[in-house]
Amino acid sequence: MRFGILGPLRVGGGESTVTAGRDRIVLAMLLLRAGRLVPVDELVDAVWEDRPPATARAQLQTCVSRLRRRFTELELAPDLIVTDPAGYGVRTGTTDLDAEVFTRGVEAARTAATAGRLVDARAEFRAALALWRGPALGGIPSRSVRRRAQALDEQRLTALEECVDVELRLGQAAELIEELAESVDRHPLRERLRGQLMLALSAVGRQADALAVYREGRRFYADELGIEPGVELQELHQRVLAGDLALAGRPAGPAGAVRSLPRAIGDFVGRQETVARLVKEIEEDGTRIQVVDGMPGSGKTTLAVHVASALAERYPDAQLFIDLHGHSERRPLTPATAVAALLRQLGVPAERVPENLDDRLALWRIELAGRRALVVLDNAANADQVAPLLPNGSHCLVLITSRRRLVGLDEGRPSSLPVLDADEAIELLGRVAGMERIAAEPEAAAEVARRCGHLPLAIRLAGARLAHRPRWQVADLAERLVAGAGPLAELTAGQRSIGQAFALSYAQISPSAQRLFPLLGLYPSGRLDSRVAAALAGLPLADTQELLDELVDAHLVEEVQPGRYRLHDLLREYARLLLAAPEWQLERRAALERLLDHHLSVTLAIARMIEAAGSRRSIPAHTPGRPDLLAAPVFEGPAWFEENHAGLTALVRVAEDEGFPVQCWQLARACWRLNFDGGHLDELIETHTIGLRVAERLGDEAAIATMLNYVSSAYFRLARLPEAIRAMEVALSLRRRIGLRGDLLTTLWNLGVSYAANGDLQQAEVKFDEAFGLIRGPEDADALTNLLNNRSYTLIGWGRYDEALRLARLHLLVARQTKDLRQTNNAMGHLAMVRHRMGDLGPARRLLRSALYLKRLGGNRFGEGEVLNEIAVMERVAGQPDRAAALHREALVAMVDAGDRIGQCASRNLLARAMLEQGDAVSALDLHRRVLADAVRLGARYEKARALEGIARCVRATDPAAARAHLEQALALFRQIESPDQHEVERLLTELG
Repeated sequence: MRFGILGPLRVGGGESTVTAGRDRIVLAMLLLRAGRLVPVDELVDAVWEDRPPATARAQLQTCVSRLRRRFTELELAPDLIVTDPAGYGVRTGTTDLDAEVFTRGVEAARTAATAGRLVDARAEFRAALALWRGPALGGIPSRSVRRRAQALDEQRLTALEECVDVELRLGQAAELIEELAESVDRHPLRERLRGQLMLALSAVGRQADALAVYREGRRFYADELGIEPGVELQELHQRVLAGDLALAGRPAGPAGAVRSLPRAIGDFVGRQETVARLVKEIEEDGTRIQVVDGMPGSGKTTLAVHVASALAERYPDAQLFIDLHGHSERRPLTPATAVAALLRQLGVPAERVPENLDDRLALWRIELAGRRALVVLDNAANADQVAPLLPNGSHCLVLITSRRRLVGLDEGRPSSLPVLDADEAIELLGRVAGMERIAAEPEAAAEVARRCGHLPLAIRLAGARLAHRPRWQVADLAERLVAGAGPLAELTAGQRSIGQAFALSYAQISPSAQRLFPLLGLYPSGRLDSRVAAALAGLPLADTQELLDELVDAHLVEEVQPGRYRLHDLLREYARLLLAAPEWQLERRAALERLLDHHLSVTLAIARMIEAAGSRRSIPAHTPGRPDLLAAPVFEGPAWFEENHAGLTALVRVAEDEGFPVQCWQLARACWRLNFDGGHLDELIETHTIGLRVAERLGDEAAIATMLNYVSSAYFRLARLPEAIRAMEVALSLRRRIGLRGDLLTTLWNLGVSYAANGDLQQAEVKFDEAFGLIRGPEDADALTNLLNNRSYTLIGWGRYDEALRLARLHLLVARQTKDLRQTNNAMGHLAMVRHRMGDLGPARRLLRSALYLKRLGGNRFGEGEVLNEIAVMERVAGQPDRAAALHREALVAMVDAGDRIGQCASRNLLARAMLEQGDAVSALDLHRRVLADAVRLGARYEKARALEGIARCVRATDPAAARAHLEQALALFRQIESPDQHEVERLLTELG
């Protein structure tokens, strides 16, 4: 292993280490979070705690440089330490770090123990524990390091306790006594270790010593904490006193004990956290009734039997199981029938079972009195069915499973069982179909598990299909699940099918809920809210909420957070299967129309609130079908869109596929600004491409022009400038023919900016001049603000600052007159940029601060990044490179969120310049080179030129010839696009001589 933190810090294998105190702290923090970036602020806090110096970041870079040199000395690659604008990290392989090897070993041991492979579990535990050389990162005093190291120490103790449990079950008590005694001395407050020492001593006949260990612990708890030992330790003490612990471990049940549990399956997979929590609540918290509910096929019975088997030794007198048939083809058992069956399991002759229910229940409680019994009530229909069957007293445990939430049950701790996680699902598939077969096709196996929705029953059925078809590849089944008759048809084995399991639950809900459930399957994305459900059903919101509650209780719908619902993938498939029946077709189309109308109404209302006046004219008019459902989502505004944008994109596809062309292109247009500001540019292109397609089918030239105009905005932001220009030229031609002057203005000013960004200044001037010529008077004030916005921005880029200042001031004046907050904000930002470049730093700072506040308030992430970069440049020029770098990093995050690739290039170029002035030329050079590659790929000539200039600045002291070559390339590009930056490059070339 290359790195060791399970003890004193070790680097490079053997006993090598790092000696410098700060370097040790930095490396320790990176290794504690290996494979992830550690933010600079966290590293500063770890090294200097409450008193970081002003030069902390620079000193941190020095620490990293020293660590890289030390790595080289130890024959480790220095680039194992990763530098990123967000922080630093260490890359480690699977066997490089002892803590990661330890974690995997413990997980393997736990898996083996759960499966009953105790010898394997012991070997895995001991191999993992042998990696420890002492307290984690001993000798490093940093509070941050110690806090995280203590968590590792806690993991070691927990693993040791679990290992001891396994070894006690293997009968190795004698070998454990010395180790346990030392561990209890070092950790006297850990009751589990103390209890294990008592068990080991009792197992070898040293009951007196076991009692002494308890007395010593009780005295310590009283003196140090003022408390008594925990319930489990007290109970163990009583069992030692009673001589209840035999040499082989815990005692078996008395003669005549009842064993009616079904056989626990051998391929039980996952659920470790759930099993551990249930066992803890039962063993430590004294919970005597556990209710496990979940959707059909989630493995409730399997889990209950597994937990019951694990706890069976605690309930030696009786272990009972009964299927209550709450959800099956048979009628649910009545309480009378169920209690009679349970009495027969206890050995009560049929002739002694009373006729009357109350008498049967009285006898049931008498029979259980004094018994330590475990009862599994499986597949309960409702609370009324199980409540009479609950025994009295704390000596019995009841495990109840149900597909419904038993909300009417007064007692019991509920646990809703989720589906398996991805790794557990693949492991279960391998257990059923064969591990080697699954390991040979990991991607196909993951796809099968995903298509099964990670639902245990579905995975078992899929595995059974594979097991009985040895010539199939896993990929064959994956393809059938995607392209065949559908997963519900494929997931069958004999008399078992996932569709049948769903049908049993569906049959037991109310008729109104049966109508709503299939309609929910029409929503094409993950989550939906109660208002969407009300729109689908055409019902009042309050009535819909009651039906959703019923579906949640039946586990046909999941409430992922208050008021937000989700269908499991297979349940969604089942809902759509129901809707495919002929009798549903009219209802289905009407529900789709209501669904589209609701989302179109909400997005149009939000668009009218947030879009600039100049673009609002292209928002379609619409009369909402359900105005009562709009207030809440419209009030949430962009936040509602962010939560639902995947569904909205999918609804545009649905509208095309289902024959709602007008709603299709109008929904795409309504989502434009929200997609654009939110950085969802791929979705913007997809929806407008679909909208364009349906508009062309309709022959609606106005709609075609609208789709082309707005899809070009995404092309522009993605630096796909030729595509943007082509789309807008077609839109311009259409709008000239239609004769809508306002829309024509929009396309002209957008074309002007696009031509300017593409370096075609002559065409940009032509488009801007034509747009100005169309302005008529005050009625065009909204259009004028947009035109001034784009024109002043391009003038800044060309270095024509006097003209830009004049237009920016006019822009601000007109924006304030029209009360357009977005354009007012843009005008202030442009004014600040001009004043900065003209040397008016005081006014520029004030304007930038105001613009930053307003852009953040409006959620304009691109604008926020633009302003942050401008402020950062001012800080760098003022001799504050650390502050500048921090601001550029914030700007980069904003540009990434906005999806603006050229903005990202700009932010990285500027960040690299600040890093160079911080003294980190290596990192600055790496970043400039990355930008150069991105800019070449994007065709972004300005950022390519800036990257070339930046590279030259980084190497001019060490390689003047390379610096000159890069500067000459940058100068040629700056001259092509008529950028004022050419003058600074000329100055640098002159300095090089």
